[in-house]
This record gives sequence, structure tokens and C-alpha cells, in this order.
Amino acid sequence: MYRTTIFAVIAATASLMAAGQVSTSPYSKVGYGLLSDNATGIQRSMGGVGYAMQNGRNINAMNPASYSQVDSLTFLWDLGLDLTNLWSKENGVRGYSFGGGLDYLAGHFKITKGMGGAFGLVPYSSVGYSFGNDLKDDNSEVRSGTGGFNQLFVGVGYEPVRGLSIGANVAYLFGTTSNSSNVITESITLYERLMEIRDYNVQIGIQYSLPLRDGNDRITVGATYQPRKSFHGHTWGIFHDSQDDKPDTIGYTSLSGKYEQPHSIGVGISYNYHNRMLAEVDFTYQKWADAKYSPLKGFEAETIRFNNRWKAAAGVQYTPNRRGSYLGSMVFRFGGHYTHDYMNITGNNVRDYGLACGISLPVAGGKSMVNFGLEWKRRFTKPVMLIREDYFNITLGITFNELWFWKSRIR
Repeated sequence: MYRTTIFAVIAATASLMAAGQVSTSPYSKVGYGLLSDNATGIQRSMGGVGYAMQNGRNINAMNPASYSQVDSLTFLWDLGLDLTNLWSKENGVRGYSFGGGLDYLAGHFKITKGMGGAFGLVPYSSVGYSFGNDLKDDNSEVRSGTGGFNQLFVGVGYEPVRGLSIGANVAYLFGTTSNSSNVITESITLYERLMEIRDYNVQIGIQYSLPLRDGNDRITVGATYQPRKSFHGHTWGIFHDSQDDKPDTIGYTSLSGKYEQPHSIGVGISYNYHNRMLAEVDFTYQKWADAKYSPLKGFEAETIRFNNRWKAAAGVQYTPNRRGSYLGSMVFRFGGHYTHDYMNITGNNVRDYGLACGISLPVAGGKSMVNFGLEWKRRFTKPVMLIREDYFNITLGITFNELWFWKSRIR
């Protein structure tokens, strides 16, 4: 009954996530939207670290090399929910919006000695905004965007020699984004730009763990690489005047050779003290300035410029006593990050920084955990401040730890 319930929840989650994650920022209008880093709710509570994280009780899709460390008797499921409140300020005018939805779904299992596998559905990017005047008077306009891109991935991690792990994720990248503008003049006119991606993606990772002292402490270094590649799919525009019967499709074109994702590198180092405290520092670098992006004529600016994206993150996790009382087996987390994003708006770079904290509560009678996190983030532009956004995110996740490979003794 318990496993049947889990399968039902997972199936419902997968079907709902196919629509894409919801974001609430006007900045998501640029390029492919707001990018994700494959971080789970647990990792977001630590500032978004994960390249050097090894833990057989948590799923780490940020570095597939970590899959080799899963417990041989367990099968892990992890699903997460994200809720976001946004407060914005532009030229003294304040705005407020609310968004959120199902964030990710992942599973983790043992394949054989020294080898583990994982699969899941995680967001690649998201688009979500609405601003402008009400469509009531002449010369009024409303701009809005929806959608996003997701990755359905499967991965494997292998430990060929003690301490060294390698791994790879292969993903199916899919989704559609819509950026539209409704304008009232003598009639209501819709301008809509759509982008559809149906593609694959690859990420490779490596980790090396070095025991210290009596073997209870260890330092782990990790790195990941995602190659530069052209996207596959299509983009087009739609023009529709309320006085016409049918909309016109404009500029239908293939993404291949015209739209790309860049080389992406992630590195991290972590220190594990007696399996009670974990501290990690990560750095991500993506060469978006070299990636191709061809504006759709009539729907975007003639030239669109991207900046190289980098992110620095640090986080700490502490468990008082994993084998002690209920309070002692709780897990406490804290972290922060600073991001120099890829989006460039009229010469201004979008940046954000934030702090996060979280707690994992054990489920009575098992190793499963309920993960709760709080995250505050500020997004802004430099050198000229265009829109300042303050976010307050609530993340809720459930990690199911099932003993699927345990054989009961016959009495």
C-alpha cells in the first residue's frame, strides 16, 4: 500500500511538471528565461551547492558522479514544491506577485557494487511574468510570458577505484515558452513569440574523496562539464488583429545553428566532519557570451547580447546525532549565493544574491525525511538599476527512503 501510494504521487507529479515551473519575474522575458542549476530543495537550503556533495540518503542531480554512493539496500525518491512571493520596485512604483508549483522529481537506486543510477524531471529554465496597463483604454498594453524548458534525465555513477567516482547524465530537453504583447489601438492586436525545444543534453561529472584522520572526516572535490551545443526545435511569431479571422504565423525558423547553450563548468569542495557537519563551496561558470542567439525579427530587438554567467555558493549542513533522539536526528542547513547572470538588458547585467536556511524532519518508523526550506533573494541590474526584485521562497520536499532490496528472513 505504501509503495502504491508513492507511485501514484510520482505519476501525478510527473504529469503536472510537464507544464514547466512557474516563475514570477519580468527578467524571465530575456533569452530562454531564468535558468535552473538542478538543485533540490535540500541543496537550495544550502545556497545551491552540490558539485562535491556525497550522501547516500539524498539525491544529487548536480553531479552524476555522486550516484555511486547510494546505500545498497535503499531506493530513494525525492520530489519538491516551490512557492514564491515577489516584491518589485521600479522608478518608485511597487509591485507584488505570487507564483510557484512543482519543482522537480528524482529517483536514486543501486545498480551493482560501486555503481548507482538516478532518473528524474528537473527544470532547465522558466518564464513567467505579466505587467502593463489594463486592456480598457486606447494605447494600453499588457505584456506576459509563460512556460519553460524541462529535462527528463537518466544518469549513472561509478566508483572504479576507492575514493574516485565518475558519472554522466543524459537528458531529453523539452518545453515551450511564450512571450506576448496585447495592444489596444483601434482594435486589439496580439504579438506572440513562441519557442519550442525538443532536444537532448549531456552532463559529465567527477568526484574524489580523501579520508582524513581516523577515517571519520573527509574532503571531497567535484567537477562537472556540460558541452556547448546547438538547440533543436523551432521558434516563430504570431500576429493577430481582432478585426481579422485568422492569426498570421511569421518567421517560422529552426533553432539548429542559430540558438545555442554554452560550455558550462562547475567545481566544488566539501568537508565532512564525523558525518555530522558538511560544509561546501561551489563555483559555476557558463560562457553565454559566446552562445548563438538569433533574434526573431519583428518580435525582439535586432541585437540581443548575453553575458557570461557565474555563480558562487556556500552552505553548511549539521546533524546533531543521527542515531540519537528525534531532535538529534533532525538536519539543519544554511547557505548563500551570488550570481552574475547571463541576461543583459540595454547594457545592464542582471545579478542576484540570497540567503537560505532549512530543516529536515525524520518520518517516524523509517529513514524518510520531510524537507522544509526558506530562501530570500534579491535580483537587480548594474550599472543602472532598472527593476529591483525581492523574493521570499518556501521549498517543501519529501525524500522517500525505501528498503526495496531488503530480503525478509523467513521464520
